[in-house]
Amino acid sequence: MPIKRIAYLGLGWLSLVAGVIGIFLPLLPTTPFVLLSAWCFSRSSRRFHAWLTEHRFFGPIVRDWQSGHGIPRKTRNRALILMWLSMGLSMYLVGRPWATFALISIGIMTSVMLLRLPIKKQ
Repeated sequence: MPIKRIAYLGLGWLSLVAGVIGIFLPLLPTTPFVLLSAWCFSRSSRRFHAWLTEHRFFGPIVRDWQSGHGIPRKTRNRALILMWLSMGLSMYLVGRPWATFALISIGIMTSVMLLRLPIKKQ
């Protein structure tokens, strides 16, 4: 099994686990992690990609995204708000300039990605 495929597979499962945790932890957005999982699985395992696409809870998110319909505005906005709140709390608790810089950089890149996603028409 090529190393690249293993890396995509591992990242796919890691992001899916983060997405599942995000269901229960409101500070962690579920949708971006599920979409990342679908992307990783599409490059590493047809079986896992098909499983995720047909999943009862995650399937609609992936199918809407892959069909070009985008994500609901409410979902995107909730992800942005909760992401920045959790990163703000992390910056406050850690209190290190390098960690603050890293979190702000990651937050900006993730926000740009989320804001560029197409919005699903209701």
